[in-house]
Amino acid sequence: MRSKLRRWLKDLIVLLLLAMALMWGMDQLRKPELPENVSGIALQTLDGETHSLAELSQKKPLLLYVWATWCGVCRYTTPAVEQLSHEGQNVLSVALRSGDDNQLAQWMAKKHLTLPVVNDPRGELSARWQVSVTPTLVVISQGKVVNVTTGWTSYWGMRARLWWSGL
Repeated sequence: MRSKLRRWLKDLIVLLLLAMALMWGMDQLRKPELPENVSGIALQTLDGETHSLAELSQKKPLLLYVWATWCGVCRYTTPAVEQLSHEGQNVLSVALRSGDDNQLAQWMAKKHLTLPVVNDPRGELSARWQVSVTPTLVVISQGKVVNVTTGWTSYWGMRARLWWSGL
């Protein structure tokens, strides 16, 4: 019985390591090539405020969340990003090809979302950043990109990335 339990535990550890390696590999394949000056770009949110990624990321790491209203996976990730924003984490989102400002504001109101959002109605900003997968999560610390991941990420995964980047 004990040897059987050990074998299962060993198999579980190997399976987890393989899954982590696969996820890391997928992130590397889908990772956008952000321009060197990504943090120097000024972005205007729907509420009219202008933000610099470099300034936002000086005191604590910034989670830049690229998503879309039509993205099926974003429906599971966006509530976690919203929760991080409500908890005072440093969050800025970019809505990719999700309609004009009015349409996006109406959609966000309907979903009760209040996180700061930059509208990218034609995908021009995302194209410059080579973001082709939604959701994409970029962690920027002191003006430098320190972590990029794509696809579904849990609330705790996002918190861990922000914590790790703040060290």
